Amino acid sequence: MPDPDVTRHFISGLPRSGSTLLAALLRQNPRFHASMSSGLHALVAANLQIMSAGSETSLLMSPEQRPRILRALFESYYAGLTDRPVIFDTNRAWCARLPLIADLFPKARVIACVRDVSWVLDSLERLIRRDPYENTRLFGGDGGGATVYSRVETLTRPNRLVGYPWAALKEAFYGEQAERLLVVDYEYLCRAPEQVLRLIYGFLDEPWSDSHDFEHVAFDAPAFDEALGLRGLHRVKPRVAFEERRTILPPDLFKKYRDMDFWHDVTGSRANVIAAQRGGAPVRPVSQSTG
Repeated sequence: MPDPDVTRHFISGLPRSGSTLLAALLRQNPRFHASMSSGLHALVAANLQIMSAGSETSLLMSPEQRPRILRALFESYYAGLTDRPVIFDTNRAWCARLPLIADLFPKARVIACVRDVSWVLDSLERLIRRDPYENTRLFGGDGGGATVYSRVETLTRPNRLVGYPWAALKEAFYGEQAERLLVVDYEYLCRAPEQVLRLIYGFLDEPWSDSHDFEHVAFDAPAFDEALGLRGLHRVKPRVAFEERRTILPPDLFKKYRDMDFWHDVTGSRANVIAAQRGGAPVRPVSQSTG
């Protein structure tokens, strides 16, 4: 059984969409533990593979053992790492695991950070161009990093950095557990951080904390980012603010990946959404209560 004194939630969504910023803000609350992407999902996925059909191990296990083993994995992963009673684990793959999360932790919620896909790609391209002496590990050795066109095409494949979490989010958004999903738009988070955090607290049924300081936010993971060959990937600026800028993507590429933000239309979904208006209009919350 899960530890009754620990509440578990998850942060997921698209890259370069504010998940590290959100974790940095949440961890200002002394009751919350949150950080950058953890290795927990990879461990869960590996154990599921071992326990599933086609593996010899699966023949030696009962159905009741599987959830017990996975809950124990969650407990062990954070044992000794934090004593805070509310844990947010971050991974872009959690959106594809909503049925598993719902069964293991019925009270758990998933916060998915999003951003227009064109701007996600623009942000990644800026990081790549920042260091012309480095070949990031994002593309391997198959020529996917040769030009901006090949880089964008590679990143948006269904199993790569942008394409996979986008597809996973869409699955969760229209799935049967969508009511436990909260989609948070990056622009709105940056423009109105306190308003967004208050909505998140309400979604989680947590009491508001006055510990948040939006002028002094701190997070960085230089060793991890340098190993990936992408300096600054998880660096959070001290002051929460939205910066207007022009894209560095060629116009045809930017246009190609616009309007992939399906989360603005909740028709057919029970998901909760906090988003900014399109077209540069003043931001406003767009939310759908779970009922």
